[in-house]
Amino acid sequence: MIDSLEDQERIIARARVCRIGLCLGQHPYVAPVNFGYERGSLFFHSALEGKKIRILRENPRVCFEMEGDVEVTPAPVSCRWGMRYESVIGYGTATFLEDPQDKARGLEILFRHYAREPPAVSSEGVAAVVVVRVDIESMTGQCSGNVSEGIRTRFR
Repeated sequence: MIDSLEDQERIIARARVCRIGLCLGQHPYVAPVNFGYERGSLFFHSALEGKKIRILRENPRVCFEMEGDVEVTPAPVSCRWGMRYESVIGYGTATFLEDPQDKARGLEILFRHYAREPPAVSSEGVAAVVVVRVDIESMTGQCSGNVSEGIRTRFR
């Protein structure tokens, strides 16, 4: 178990994809999203319409998962195969950002996750997407095997 927020944030910084778990009635739905993180919040964008947006408008409760440094560890015997990984799972509530300045800031946070020199956010770009902020209520981390420097020595 990785309880340290600092270690969880290291995993988040290395993750490339976040999976958002949603539920409407008896029908769970998981969607991979590009994301950005700023302490206490996840940000992602989406098309103006679609299944993910319809579900979030009816039920803003989400679960999210992301992982980093994943590697299969083969062995000569099938039951000895393993996996090295680190992951973060959390829960929160989604809010649709309506104000164009808030949406632009959310997109900037997202772009910073993927690029050292993020592109400028245009007003046309802001108008063309939905930007969602997930206010994180709880989060935990897990790791198995020899994982990233910084976490590897603390969680063997």
